[in-house]
Parts: sequence; structure tokens; C-alpha cells
Amino acid sequence: MVCLYQTTQSETMVDMPRNGSHTRARLLDAAELLVERNGFAATSVDAILEEAGSSKGAFFHHFSSKRELTQALVARYVDTDLGMLQQGLDAAADVDDPAEKVLAFLSFYEKWADELVTADSACLYIALVTEQNLLDEVSSAEIRRAVAGWREGFAALLRPALERCGVGSAEIDVEELADHLFATFEGGYMLCRALGSPDPMRVQLRVYRQLVDRLIQGRPTP
Repeated sequence: MVCLYQTTQSETMVDMPRNGSHTRARLLDAAELLVERNGFAATSVDAILEEAGSSKGAFFHHFSSKRELTQALVARYVDTDLGMLQQGLDAAADVDDPAEKVLAFLSFYEKWADELVTADSACLYIALVTEQNLLDEVSSAEIRRAVAGWREGFAALLRPALERCGVGSAEIDVEELADHLFATFEGGYMLCRALGSPDPMRVQLRVYRQLVDRLIQGRPTP
């Protein structure tokens, strides 16, 4: 992701029961914020507890270790990320023309970037992958699940559009083109942080849409 700007899970849950699930969500929210800000290695259990306003007893009630928390955090993040993929697919579902369906899908994320991405938006994938050697196979596999989900979801839209305009697999690898969307998201986050502006995400998604449009329809778009 692709990756997404996410309001913390506990903030989006309405009338969440004041039980263990609320505490668990707060711990995961705190861990996500700190890992994105400071990196995986620099995020200690004590720092998570301080950010969450929780106790060690509560932490170890839900997670046996920092590793287990990380596994739960990555799985939750990937589920949310793939949920955003599905929202894009749903936004394009009623479009019959294959090329226009692709463009509707990409335009959905341009609008999302314009409305929700800020200069402080971050991506858990970037924070974790830069310290890949510290991750276990469970968390690494979850990140690969996200990459594969976006690849397969977008490639399924691209194939009929490319076939209709006569672009064959010998010219364009559909899955590689689909992967470029994920790469655009990741690069967009890095540019937003580097430049202190939310604009690069929207700009890069627009450029990607224009390139794809030129490829599948043979004409530029505004």
C-alpha cells in the first residue's frame, strides 16, 4: 500500500465496551504510533505503556511479549489496509468500461489523499521493513499478504483494460504495473514527511493515474 493514513482504531470504534478489547486496542494504537514515529527497535514495552496509559499487568494479559504484540499490530494494520483496497474496488464496481473502471479505482485514492493525508501521515510498513531483520516470519508474511492483496486486486482491473487496447503481456507485466501503485503510496508517504507537506501523495497518485490512463487509452488526462 499499500499503505494508509489511519485514525487510531480505538478512536473510530463507537460505543466500544469498556472491557479488555478497549485496553487491547489502546495498546495497539500506542504501539502503532510509536513504531511509526521512532522505529521498531526504539519502541519499548514501557514506552507503549506510557503512551497507552496502561499497566504491565494489562499488557501481559493481552500479549505474552513485544513480539506477540507486533504480530497482532501488523495483522490489524494489514486488515485495515486491505479494507481500503476493497473500498477502492467497491467505488469502481458499477463502472462497466474496463479502462474507466481502472481510472475510477485510482481516482478514489486521489480523493482520499486530498482529504485525509497530512504532512505527519506515516506508514507502518516503512517503519517495519527498514528493520526487517528484527521481524519474525509471522509479521513478514503479513506484510507480504498486503503486497499480494493490492497486486492481485488491481491487476484484476488492469488486465481487461490492457487487453482491450491491445497491450499484451509481452509488453507490460500486469502484476509489475499493479505493484507500482503500492510503490507510489510508499514513496508518497516518504515525500510527505521529507517535504513537510501532504501534497506529494496526491500529486504522485495523479501522475500514476495519468501514466496508466495514457497506457490503457492512448491519451493524456488533465
